[in-house]
Formats: sequence, structure tokens, C-alpha cells
Amino acid sequence: MAEAPNVVFHAYADSGVLITGGTSGVGLASAIQFAQAGVRRIGLVGRNAERGENARQAVLAVCPEASVFFFQGDANVLEQAQRVVAEAAEKLGSIDVLLNSTIDMSRYTPEPLINLSAADIGPTMMSVVLAPMHMSCLVLPYMKQRRGGVILNVASDAAKVPTPGETILGAAMAAITVFSRTLAMEAKRFGVRVNCLTPSLIGGTTTAAHVQKGGFSAKLFAQVESMASLGVCSPDDLAAMIVFLGGPQAGKITGQVISVNGGISAG
Repeated sequence: MAEAPNVVFHAYADSGVLITGGTSGVGLASAIQFAQAGVRRIGLVGRNAERGENARQAVLAVCPEASVFFFQGDANVLEQAQRVVAEAAEKLGSIDVLLNSTIDMSRYTPEPLINLSAADIGPTMMSVVLAPMHMSCLVLPYMKQRRGGVILNVASDAAKVPTPGETILGAAMAAITVFSRTLAMEAKRFGVRVNCLTPSLIGGTTTAAHVQKGGFSAKLFAQVESMASLGVCSPDDLAAMIVFLGGPQAGKITGQVISVNGGISAG
């Protein structure tokens, strides 16, 4: 089958991978699986230097021959995102895959809107949507220059399924999904593919532990967990799909919003 003209499908061994939120959870699991798939240039982005070094060592333990870098910064802050991308482009040599896995629910507890303060709406929205938008915008010119690349954003099934208690979070996640789909249509002319993953509950993460502590949130996610007939997903489950989408075998897939949720919902 003929490939699209002027598009480069980068093999894992030829790719530089940058992961925002790469120090734990889905981001770290993806870094490890990218290394196992043959990627040898990996950058991890996070706010905490100690966690960053621990994550870097975890990837190196699996693949000692890889070059793994940690870039400290908060991608929600534009100036820090700009610095991180500039440093990553220099250290990695190229940024061929960008994974944005930055959703931190440890500072958010699902609650009905009636229980929230209007003052909470803006900070919640911005803490969710800014990082993937900043990073995608900043990395896209590098990918255009390379005539190919992959941007993967992790959102949530809250973007698709109206869920009591997730009024604001669902709106923020929906923003990420529409951003991703629209960017896919803009960026395809440069050979850049953009897809979005929307998990529900991800077991074994600090976020899962936080939302299951008690109250309304615990009841909500207990119900969600009971609907996962195929089992609650783990970070490794998400990472497997991410690595597939980040590789050349997914070269014709773009603009998709894919749920990996164990059967909790469809669509």
C-alpha cells in the first residue's frame, strides 16, 4: 500500500519520546513499555525532581542502554513548558512522540455542582486542559520539521459519559478530546497524528486511592468498578495502547478518542 507523500513514519528505534507526567502511573508505565519496544531516547517531565530521578532509574532498570532524561517543570505554566520543550528537543535530538498524561486527581474530588464553589471552576478547568494544550502547541513545529510525529493525550471517559459529580471535570476532559480531534485534522498535512485515550478508573494509582477514600466519590467509583466486567484497567493496560499508537504500525490512525476501561462504557 502506498504511503502518503512527504510523510515519515518513525520506527521506535528512530524516535525520541517525550512524556509529560512521566514520573508515575500511566506516564511511567508508557516510558517503560516504549523502552521495551525499542525506543532509546526518552524524556520524562514532572514537577518533583526526586520522583523524576526515581522514574528515570526505573526505565533504565528495564533498558540500561536507553538515554533517559528528566525535565523538571509544570507544563500548566507556559514559561516552564517552553523551557522543558526546548531542553527536550536539544537532549533528545528529536521529539517524535509526545504523550501528555498529566491528569492529577489528587487535588480534585468528584462532587455535584451544587456542593462546589464557583471559585473552584476556573482552577479545576485550567489544571486539566492547559498542560496538554501547551505541550502540543510547542512540540508541533518540531514534528512538522521532521515531516511526521505522534501526539497522544490522556483524558477520561468523563468526557463521553455524563457522570454525576464530574460536571466540571467532564467539561475539562471534553475540551481535551475535542482539542485532540481538531488538532488531528489540522496536523495531518504535516504527517502528524493526534489521538486521545479516555480511561475510566485506573487501578493501582494515587488517583484511584484518592477518589476511593470515602464519601460521594467513593460511592461513585465503587459503582464504576462494579461495571468493569473485563477488569479494572491498570497503567500497563493504557501503556500498551499508547505504545501501539505511538508506533509506525498505527500510521493511519488519527483523530480517534479511544476508551480503555474494561467494559465500563462503550462509545
